[in-house]
Amino acid sequence: MKQKDIYPPHKLVNRQQRSEVKDHLPLVIWFTGLSGSGKSTIANELEKQLVHQFHAHTYLLDGDDVRNGLNADLGFSEKDRKENIRRVGEVARLMYDAGLIVITSFISPFRSDRDTIRNLMEPGAFWEVFVSCPLEECIRRDTKGLYKRAISGTLDNFTGISSPYEEPLSPEIVLDTTQQEVQMCVGKIIEKLIEEKIINR
Repeated sequence: MKQKDIYPPHKLVNRQQRSEVKDHLPLVIWFTGLSGSGKSTIANELEKQLVHQFHAHTYLLDGDDVRNGLNADLGFSEKDRKENIRRVGEVARLMYDAGLIVITSFISPFRSDRDTIRNLMEPGAFWEVFVSCPLEECIRRDTKGLYKRAISGTLDNFTGISSPYEEPLSPEIVLDTTQQEVQMCVGKIIEKLIEEKIINR
């Protein structure tokens, strides 16, 4: 709900000026996919390469970090999961405005929530990266034991088992982690960042 009597602040420094002191353009790179698909692994490696090889100003927003702090008051009902993603989207928007390359790693299972975040940004400022991996393979990996708990009925509202996942319809990038290793996935993203002149070679 929008609050009354709240007005946008008049800022003396804008996003373009913030970007000019960096050697890249701001962007939100939004990783989405099932638990166990490889989102966080790829996101972490991408940030490492952007910082060390391209001296980019980045920040990685990860689900577990946010759940332990900003969104510690939220559960895993559909309503709370939507609020979780809404808050992350607002934080990502502010970081984008600060001139950063923002990398997020969230299941973010509902297409409408991801579309809402895209609509917060300017055209081209939000890249949806679908980390594609069949549910059966994610269950086989099950690095955190979450699928086992969900299948046994001791973990409710778990995406892919008792809660749906809606695949992106037109993502900017699709990564198939059953066919592509981490470095190949990261290379695909960096290649597009260079092509789109977000970063310089």
